[in-house]
Amino acid sequence: MQGDIAARIAAQDWPALAATLDAHGAAATGPLLTAEQCLALRGLWPEAAAFRSRVVMARHGFGRGEYQYFAHPLPPVIAALRQALYPRLAEVANAWAASFGEARRFPAEHAAFLATCHAAGQLRPTPLLLRYGPGDWNALHQDLYGEQVFPLQVAILLSEPGREFTGGAFVLTEQRPRMQSRAEVVPLCQGQAVVFAVNRRPVRGARGTYGVTLRHGVSRLHDGERFTLGIIFHDAT
Repeated sequence: MQGDIAARIAAQDWPALAATLDAHGAAATGPLLTAEQCLALRGLWPEAAAFRSRVVMARHGFGRGEYQYFAHPLPPVIAALRQALYPRLAEVANAWAASFGEARRFPAEHAAFLATCHAAGQLRPTPLLLRYGPGDWNALHQDLYGEQVFPLQVAILLSEPGREFTGGAFVLTEQRPRMQSRAEVVPLCQGQAVVFAVNRRPVRGARGTYGVTLRHGVSRLHDGERFTLGIIFHDAT
């Protein structure tokens, strides 16, 4: 299974994805998970032992819906996704750091980056499973969780749009300096992922490179049920 996921990730057009991330701050991949894998991940929702915490969004003003953070050890499919996606995205992250004039570079392997997180006291796993029902939505936000932040993350749609739910689009907004915000909607199919900036992306301007701040969320679900797998590469405090 891990090899199957790694092969699908390796088969993506990464130069094109990197170019789209540079231009827009988000890029949709081809399918990374099969329908059966999506269904299996959704089936973990009632398994309390698989998760370390559960959040009801309305209680915190985050929107409406629920999500649960996975506990260690992560399910093998999630660990495989994290391990195989990270090296591809580290190349983009390092190019962005260079654009900003930052000295920091992210290591090539995810285990090495996690060691940095753990040394900083960020020990809790951050992959999460989100569930939305009719009328649910997710407010625009950022998933930062500590001082050690990997600048890209991934969301994989686990439900089939049009058949299992309507509405519930992935939305990204970009706050440009001295300008109004720009919104981006990324349509996804079941098993497909969107890669997007956690906090900001570099933009070249007349006076050099500057950063634009991004936030992401989900629009109101009209009907049905929508599950999403969130892959965040830094661990939490």
